[in-house]
Amino acid sequence: MKVIHTDIKDLLLFEPRIFEDERGSFFESFHQEQFEAAAGRHVFVQDNQSVSRAGVLRGLHYQEPPHAQGKLVRVVKGAVLDVAVDIRKKSPTYGQHLAVELSEKNHLQLWIPPGFAHGFAVLEEGTVFAYKCTAFYNRESDRVLLWNDPELKIDWKINEPLLSEKDKTGVPFHRIQSAF
Repeated sequence: MKVIHTDIKDLLLFEPRIFEDERGSFFESFHQEQFEAAAGRHVFVQDNQSVSRAGVLRGLHYQEPPHAQGKLVRVVKGAVLDVAVDIRKKSPTYGQHLAVELSEKNHLQLWIPPGFAHGFAVLEEGTVFAYKCTAFYNRESDRVLLWNDPELKIDWKINEPLLSEKDKTGVPFHRIQSAF
């Protein structure tokens, strides 16, 4: 598995080796030792999966400590524009974001450690998005950063996204009270 370091410290892309022949293809979607060598020791406690229509936008979500989540995200079918925003106040990249296309074709996975808000825009109909979490969902610590905050300057690559009520009412970046 190839590890790709991004411009934002601690955000890592994992690119698996794909083995193809006349039968189809095979790849390791997760390898604990390789993951730990790149990202450090993390215990995954929950796997989640969503199926979404094209044009759906989910995010930007995060959980406050002590329930902060790290996420290892990937696309099983379809494609998304995946976005992680650095909300670690002491980070030199505080307020910056990474946007990367994850798809069933490129097989890329993104490691998003605690201290980042995360969201994705669905680019293809019927996209299946899967992710591993380092903490269980906790409603009381769940937060939403406003997806279209002009301060963040995120180009989501879709017009008029379909949003949940929760995501429509996210907090602007300058008002988040993050404990990171």
